[in-house]
Amino acid sequence: MTDNRETRWLDAWYGKARWTLWLLPLALLYRLVSCLRAFWLKRFAQKKIPLPVIVVGNITVGGTGKTPLLIALVSHLQARGFKPGVVSRGYGGRSAHYPLLLNEQTRAEESGDEPLTIFQRTGCPVCVGSDRVASAHTLMASGCDILLSDDGLQHYRLGRDIEIVVVDGIRGFGNGFSLPSGPLREPVSRLASVDLIVLNSAREMPLIPYAVHSMSMQPVALQPLLAGKAKEFFPDGERVHAVAGIGNPERFFSTLRQLQWKPVTHVFPDHHNYGVGDFQFAEKLPIVMTEKDAVKCRAFAKDDWFFLQVEAALPNDFFTAFDQLVDRSLLSHFSKTDIQ
Repeated sequence: MTDNRETRWLDAWYGKARWTLWLLPLALLYRLVSCLRAFWLKRFAQKKIPLPVIVVGNITVGGTGKTPLLIALVSHLQARGFKPGVVSRGYGGRSAHYPLLLNEQTRAEESGDEPLTIFQRTGCPVCVGSDRVASAHTLMASGCDILLSDDGLQHYRLGRDIEIVVVDGIRGFGNGFSLPSGPLREPVSRLASVDLIVLNSAREMPLIPYAVHSMSMQPVALQPLLAGKAKEFFPDGERVHAVAGIGNPERFFSTLRQLQWKPVTHVFPDHHNYGVGDFQFAEKLPIVMTEKDAVKCRAFAKDDWFFLQVEAALPNDFFTAFDQLVDRSLLSHFSKTDIQ
């Protein structure tokens, strides 16, 4: 499964393959169209929600670590006494109706893997659908008092109070070109207008001319896919089948190596819908996958299948800055309510 179209494009963009230069005329056209689209949506079609809206997104294609950060933000807001809700596109899911408000019976095939992961980890209301404004209104009706939009940076129709961008600290911005010549959805200069920039798992500080907050992924438990207690980490040198269907699988494999395990790697496309046939490995070894993959495999999992639960570790100054932005946004919304 390693030879798929998505992986080849990502390898070319982040490996700075020279043939992508031939696509620069299309990249210029993409940037022009996306700028015009963003201007039109913000000026004429953007819908404001009478609650604070926090967007967590990125400016590149490929996984950057948004989901762990979003879970950390939800948990932080819950600890402060808020009732947060999450809006998500629900990529990879198909439901008979939208907006879809997740519940205990929702399957990943309906909601997508990331929204279900967020719901199961935090218990907060999560609503998916292509119309983020409609999803936001659904969450308001369910009693939420603050909203987070997952991967919503370029979805300008939904108004926002706070923008947080996650940057991959290892892959950075690839070759620095816009789609389809490179991985950029928006130019790097877009970072000048966001409120917080989070740098995930940086080996060294990249050349970003803006203030950033470092984030790292901390393994906290090895959880069985089938019901049971968390397992102690494997001993050093343990060989495992490592399964990843995420935007940047190498980050997951690197984490397993840092735990002193020896992963036999199996890469699948991002948001891959797994079946039993995907796990017919020649060698009998324990299987370890990401939490996002696990929500799609429990129906046919076996006793020696686990997922590595990780948490986003962020410095105190990030949460201080985040709380200040939230409080300022709340004050703004209350002031508008008083005027009305």
